[in-house]
Amino acid sequence: MSFRSLLTMAQEGAQRLGEEGVLCLGMPIAPLDPLPMLPQLPQRNDFTWIWDGQPGLTLAATGVEQSLELRGPRRFALAQRFIDTSLSRLVCPHGTWQAVQRPRLVLAFSFFGHTDGDGVPGVTIVLPRWQLGRQGRHCWLLHQRSLGGSITARSVAEALWEQAQALRQPPPAPLCLPTLVASSDSWQHPFQSSVKQALALINHGELCKLVLAAQQDLLLSTPLNPIALLRSLRRHQPGSCRFLWQSPNSHGGNAVVGASPERLLELRSGRLRCDGLAGTTGVTGNGAEQLLRSNKNRHEHELVVNAIVRSLRSQGLNPQRRPYPRLARHGNLMHLHTLIQANAHGHRLLDLAEALHPTPAVAGLPRREALGWLRSLEGFPRGYYGAPLGWVDHCRDADLRVAIRCGQLQGQHLKLTAGAGIVMGSSPGREQQEVELKFSVLQQQFAIARDPQLQPLER
Repeated sequence: MSFRSLLTMAQEGAQRLGEEGVLCLGMPIAPLDPLPMLPQLPQRNDFTWIWDGQPGLTLAATGVEQSLELRGPRRFALAQRFIDTSLSRLVCPHGTWQAVQRPRLVLAFSFFGHTDGDGVPGVTIVLPRWQLGRQGRHCWLLHQRSLGGSITARSVAEALWEQAQALRQPPPAPLCLPTLVASSDSWQHPFQSSVKQALALINHGELCKLVLAAQQDLLLSTPLNPIALLRSLRRHQPGSCRFLWQSPNSHGGNAVVGASPERLLELRSGRLRCDGLAGTTGVTGNGAEQLLRSNKNRHEHELVVNAIVRSLRSQGLNPQRRPYPRLARHGNLMHLHTLIQANAHGHRLLDLAEALHPTPAVAGLPRREALGWLRSLEGFPRGYYGAPLGWVDHCRDADLRVAIRCGQLQGQHLKLTAGAGIVMGSSPGREQQEVELKFSVLQQQFAIARDPQLQPLER
């Protein structure tokens, strides 16, 4: 593509813009990996985002052209209204038949709809200023701007052209990961106590299931670079979707990064896919065989799958599921997995998301009672953990993952969160072992080496 043709396309797009429209200008570039190139995109507004599905769709985005933060019980409905309005005002003079060509709104919810004392909004939606995407051999750079004042069709075309030339430079050298110098195990006693209370509630018939989470605080030798961490997750979690969310107003020091094995929902041309994912073991020994034969894990899994099916039926869908779970390996963990599909033409993304979130895989049953007990029994704010995180594109395709297998970065501190499903037959000791296994696997997959003089972290 020449600059002249790019400028012509920008001017044609500008003529189609309404007063509140946003021009999305895109151009193909030579194939490159968006993950290491993220630092070479313009860094403004403290917003950076990665969606790494390699070898599938991989996206990197920076900057904020438009955004919305919401709290409260109507966050899904109001967020859907913002999405509908924003997408209707986007003008894309280039084609959008390939997924990598499409502009996206990226969004992250908190687990609860209100601020839990950690400052995480109920939902944040961002139209990034820059988006770099690759799928297969196709690679596109997009630039989104509202026109007015000094921002003209020509200036948008010039900025896009110059940025495309800048991306021809080699990416920065990979950074070394820091060393773990201290960790906290103070979560263990409160977690076991909470498990005992949950079992009492289950035995008395007040709950069928409760997913209790714990949080481990790690102190690192130096601040952790998210790109280095994502590189490690790409090696160790090839079947999961790796992600980075560093929200606006975080002042460069607070981000959530992880590799989610669980789709809350995926929409492709109106076809819906959801994951029923519950029941966990390690991959060593005969863990897979024991997982398939475990009555406790099969019961926990069926609770999750049946609840997802009921939620989708409540939205007028006719979901189809496999009759039996299969084993799904993600890194050093094995899960029971059931795929659930439905025709969702005519249904809005966040209506479905609201019906599904939170599934019993991250909360419990009955949902309302479980949420109340989670607030009471967990001694920390969940923030993004267990909540939907993902994107919706210009053609209304979407992908929302459940933010598990993740950590929160803040300076030299990395906070890991993991949970276990408590059902009839659970024991405090076994559930603690499951959480310890998940913490151990996360540290291994983040490739953080331990200092030989590792110290307990005072809290």
